[in-house]
Amino acid sequence: MALQRLGNHMARRLFLNRHALLEKPAGPAKGSDLLALIQRLGFVQLDSINTVARAHDVILFSRRPGYRAQNLKQLYERDRELFEHWTHDAAVIPMAFYPHWHLRFERDKDLLRKRWRNWRRDGFEARFEAVLKHVRDHGPVSSSDVGKDEKNGSGGWWDWHPSKTALEYLWRSGALTVIGREGFQKRYDLTDRVIEEHLRSSSSYDEAASLNWLCSAALDRLGFATSGEIAAFWDTASPTEAKAWCAGQMQLGDLEEIEFEQADGKLRKVFARPGTVDTAAELGPAPGRIRVLSPFDPALRDRKRAERLFGFHYRIEVFTPAPKRQYGYYVFPLMEGTRLVGRIDMKADRDADLLRVTAVWPEQDIKWSAARTKRLEAELVRVARFTGVGGVFFADGWLR
Repeated sequence: MALQRLGNHMARRLFLNRHALLEKPAGPAKGSDLLALIQRLGFVQLDSINTVARAHDVILFSRRPGYRAQNLKQLYERDRELFEHWTHDAAVIPMAFYPHWHLRFERDKDLLRKRWRNWRRDGFEARFEAVLKHVRDHGPVSSSDVGKDEKNGSGGWWDWHPSKTALEYLWRSGALTVIGREGFQKRYDLTDRVIEEHLRSSSSYDEAASLNWLCSAALDRLGFATSGEIAAFWDTASPTEAKAWCAGQMQLGDLEEIEFEQADGKLRKVFARPGTVDTAAELGPAPGRIRVLSPFDPALRDRKRAERLFGFHYRIEVFTPAPKRQYGYYVFPLMEGTRLVGRIDMKADRDADLLRVTAVWPEQDIKWSAARTKRLEAELVRVARFTGVGGVFFADGWLR
């Protein structure tokens, strides 16, 4: 029997709908409304780069232009509706999901001990009790509060001193919880003092139930996926576990195999909920305005998936005369409707009160018209207002 087929345009609409990018960017962006958005996305990746605004703030602003950075800080650090941990990278995650992170804590305990020993972080295990006692006696700490007389390693910025490594390990394995950041430096406290007992209790941990939830929740946020993409979403279930979950769900009739059309016209088999193709067919068009996305936007962070779905190659390297990035390291993708139409290099110059645009590179199949420039200018005015600068400046030769 032929598989149901999801055409490329339908697949894009479905995927963007699951990532809150199909609807018009509007609506409330604080409190319970902001929490509902993050629950819909699953998590928001944190990043320290601040050329325009921090990545997590751009992610939320691109969906809700009324969002401001203090709204996330309130939700995370004061309301305790979010906790910070790892998916594929550091992220803020809805507190309601916390019981399923017990599985991550247990797996990181063994994985990180072995990995960090191999990275020659000598002595970090011997610091566990001292670090815990310091937090217990003195309250929340940052890495600068412990190990003041210890030397860093010799392998660059990842080579923390032993007490810093102990802090990170105790956080990653669940004994400590990050309660917020000053600047971008994490502050840690005892999990027992931060997380409500019913969430941190061992009775709330069931490995099989968590694996089921992780795979199911990943698929719901992707719309359609291979088992490998399901595993990669939270980066906790292994590819083997995700593959077994898909097989079990197929037997129950809760999943079906379909094929979707990639941007290059090739077909790819994926898993989806029954009725997904019909659901995708009912979705309306995306708004035509241009919006700036974070390089770490959840819709784009799987670079290979972005290539298959949108034909968008985030990193393109030129190999002559020597390998180098064509666009630089940190550029912002530009989305218009369901297409990624280009990328922009810009920076908020707060001393000059300007958003400085260095370059815009349209995608090869995009004709950059005067009307498109106006749409970009309108978006950049919104971005400038968001970042707290008063105007937009385009450098000579900005359109590449």
